[in-house]
Amino acid sequence: MDKKVNLIVTELEKMFPEAKSELVFQTPFEVLVSVILSAQCTDKRVNEVTNEMYKKYNKPEDFANMPLEQLENLIHSCGFYHNKALSIKNASREILERFNGEVPSSFEDLCSLPGVGRKTANVVMIEAFKGDAIPVDTHVLRVSNRLGLAKTKNPDVCEENLKKTFPKDTWASLHKRMVLFGRYKCKAINPECEGCPFYSFCLEKVEKYSKGKAKKKV
Repeated sequence: MDKKVNLIVTELEKMFPEAKSELVFQTPFEVLVSVILSAQCTDKRVNEVTNEMYKKYNKPEDFANMPLEQLENLIHSCGFYHNKALSIKNASREILERFNGEVPSSFEDLCSLPGVGRKTANVVMIEAFKGDAIPVDTHVLRVSNRLGLAKTKNPDVCEENLKKTFPKDTWASLHKRMVLFGRYKCKAINPECEGCPFYSFCLEKVEKYSKGKAKKKV
């Protein structure tokens, strides 16, 4: 690893030594459902919904046989409930029909499920099957761009950049730590820049500083 990459890995580990997903789940299927629900929704809200829902419904057959309106009512507060309910219901059916009721452990098979994209499949690979993957959510994308690890708004392109930059055995832990760093430190609004170990090469900071200097010269 080069100096910058090593610094990022080392400092994130110091900040979040016991980094783990803030979603609460027990089984691979619960991982899948929780991640689908987490799209544009906080983990806290998802946990509030699933804490009660999983006590009664936590298997593919539960959702495959459930009326869509009932499922929508259960997950309503997570937002985008119609699309999410369709994804959960259709994915549950396919898991029953194509994979004998078991969430597939192959990335390609996961991506073949309705409503499951690269990010969701990657998270399931990490959390359910301890695989080497680096899901890119809004936090990872923002942090990657600020730290010069990517220059793109496309999560898939960002993922490929990160895979090329960091050793494979760091991907899963790096993802979790970058999520927490983006969520609590390197926030979209009012990031906590003071004391940040990456401040010297943060591109957003450099951009703001450059603009400030330009204004003073005018």
